[in-house]
Amino acid sequence: MAEQNKNAQEQDLNKLLKVRREKLAELQENGKDPFQIVKYDATHHSQEIKDAFDELEGKSVSVAGRIMSKRVMGKASFCNIQDLKGNIQSYVARDNIGEESYKDFKKMDIGDIVGIKGEVFKTKTGEISIHATAVTLLSKSLQVLPEKFHGLTNTDLRYRQRYVDLIMNPEVKDTFVKRSKIISTIRRYLDGQGFMEVETPMLVANAGGAAARPFITHSNALGEDFKLRISLELYLKRLIVGGLERVYEIGRVFRNEGVDTRHNPEFTLMELYQAYTDYNGMMDLTENLYRYVAQEVLGTTKIVYNGVEMDLGKPFERITMLDAVKKYSGVDFNEIHTLEEARAAADAHHVEYEERHKKGDILNLFFEEFVEEHLIQPTFVMDHPIEISPLTKKKPENPDYVERFDGLDDRTFLYREEQLLFIRLKKNGLHTYYDPELKIIHLEDAATNAVAKTEFKKRVFTLQNEVKSMKILIDALKDYQG
Repeated sequence: MAEQNKNAQEQDLNKLLKVRREKLAELQENGKDPFQIVKYDATHHSQEIKDAFDELEGKSVSVAGRIMSKRVMGKASFCNIQDLKGNIQSYVARDNIGEESYKDFKKMDIGDIVGIKGEVFKTKTGEISIHATAVTLLSKSLQVLPEKFHGLTNTDLRYRQRYVDLIMNPEVKDTFVKRSKIISTIRRYLDGQGFMEVETPMLVANAGGAAARPFITHSNALGEDFKLRISLELYLKRLIVGGLERVYEIGRVFRNEGVDTRHNPEFTLMELYQAYTDYNGMMDLTENLYRYVAQEVLGTTKIVYNGVEMDLGKPFERITMLDAVKKYSGVDFNEIHTLEEARAAADAHHVEYEERHKKGDILNLFFEEFVEEHLIQPTFVMDHPIEISPLTKKKPENPDYVERFDGLDDRTFLYREEQLLFIRLKKNGLHTYYDPELKIIHLEDAATNAVAKTEFKKRVFTLQNEVKSMKILIDALKDYQG
């Protein structure tokens, strides 16, 4: 029975598609081919007309957009036009646009792109509308849009046909627009802080800077294989070594790993490096960046996520992992000196651990178990144990911990930021912060005091909730190890 219904639906759809193509052919035969119209001068977007109604009432405007609904009532009809900024109703009457044009209008379909010229007015029900004096078919839609009430809800189809998703789901379009604004705002902020945007190679011999499987391609000209970059890190470091004190790059990286609706093999990454600062300076930079972006994109620093209001305008709390675990679990790891004592504390508090876990690993397990759920407002968690951050600069006063911070809020990573100080200049030459036997970093001819790195993983969502309210500015700023 289900198979029969499916076949019937496909037959009905094929009939509708055939009718639309027949309409196009008729238009072309009558010299009204919409695809011959290459330009249309729209004076306003829909939302601009609504916002400036008092000024525009009674004046002539022209808009262009897609017909999303249409009600034909004899000699007069209504249609709803959707454009970039929103939608607006148009009143189309035969006496105003002419009998021939009105016949053409009645044959138009949902999804057709039209240009409408007319006067701005308000209907008896109070809806701001356009009283059309001319309707121009700009593009004939040969496909049928999803039924409006149910919309486009199939997740796989939404991601495969993003253009349909944008048409049917206004919140998706808003996400795209905000994403673009967020990236341009990040650029403005960093440029204003003296950072220089650069571009580095995508095809590399060594895909370093993260722990991820690369894509491999082949250069016919050189006769050798190359990898697509998995990180932006290595070339940016070299620019710092070369004397460019503040650099950043926003670019695509490629990781040959899993795929789902939240993870794509290619995504946008932003990394920045700054000389002559430490992780406190990077926390200041990060905090001010989010505050600036929120204000510029949304007009406010207050956002609502999962029903909880967060204020990016207030100073972010800064707390060490040790203090956070002590605050929310009651366990003071300053008083725990051995692995056996850490395991005993974990057993007493029902924290599961593995045989391979060391004291720092167990501290991190306590953090995940007892602390994360309480971090509602934006918070920097600093000074992580060396066991979970082996490449990060050790704290000079306590080498069991490192100068790293994560930013958390509302049980969701608002950003994840690992700060690394790679090199410093001594009177007797360059000195690395790392054990030379690890052979992690090889820098030559360096002439800088310190390098600080902030890595942003930017599968940007917007400051907009999953359906109606605010989402996260940046989904996750991935841990250095990937």
